[in-house]
Amino acid sequence: MRITVASEVQKALAAHGPVVALESTVIAHGLPRPRNLETAHALEADIRALGVTPATIALHDGHAIVGAGDVLLERLASEDGVAKASLRDLGPVLAARTLGATTVAATVDIAARAGVQVVATGGIGGVHRGFERSLDESADLEAIAHNPVCVVSAGAKLVLDLALTLERLETLGVPVVGYGTDEFPAFYVRSSGLPLAHRVNDALGAARIAKEQLARGAGMLVAVPIPAAASLDHDEIEDEVMRAIGAAERAGVRGAELTPYLLRALGEATGGRALEANVALLRANARVAAQLALALCA
Repeated sequence: MRITVASEVQKALAAHGPVVALESTVIAHGLPRPRNLETAHALEADIRALGVTPATIALHDGHAIVGAGDVLLERLASEDGVAKASLRDLGPVLAARTLGATTVAATVDIAARAGVQVVATGGIGGVHRGFERSLDESADLEAIAHNPVCVVSAGAKLVLDLALTLERLETLGVPVVGYGTDEFPAFYVRSSGLPLAHRVNDALGAARIAKEQLARGAGMLVAVPIPAAASLDHDEIEDEVMRAIGAAERAGVRGAELTPYLLRALGEATGGRALEANVALLRANARVAAQLALALCA
């Protein structure tokens, strides 16, 4: 894999400075235009404000880009047909030299190869509801397990089977560390009600665990609840999730298209409140990730 690291990111890494990688699927496929580009810039600005270098990761012209510039961010946000690239897609998209937006799994893989230890995202993928029928599990989980990278997220997306996702992470040996919480966050909702075995209350505590885990060549998940002011009601969202899953089944939506379909349906059902919640948690996670990157360099 040919990796091109932006000069700003190269300088930070060479100086052993703090860097936070950002996935790009949220720009190309996760948020509507023009909010997607606005949010991409806001995430990078939030990270810079804390003295940390942001590195949005994407695929372009046969290269994995670590530190997408403004021109590439605008293309990711505005062009139709941007490939959604998970681990299985890296080879084909790079070989085709097309524009690709990286999922959490692909971002973690590329970040690890570039020497970036922290990745921020909204919510990771996981085990889908109805797994016994579909065997649908995100590549995010194994990518986190097998790469020395800390992923900061608001738990896993609420449309998933969160209990099975936690079980799978445990099997893979991935510590899930609650950031100021004893329960697994559920993306738009502050808590799923599922207990966590590990908790920290600040970035220094997370960094202490991360240093031990990364030294093993393995990753970890830092689970940050969505800010209370932006959180949605659990029961309301759960009802809408079930409706959206039913609609997806009737429409034959599955695989990589399922989660974006469900999140779009939730956005429509909540009159835009889900979108605002998504942006709020993305920005909160970026700030925590920046603080963690700083603590890892201390």
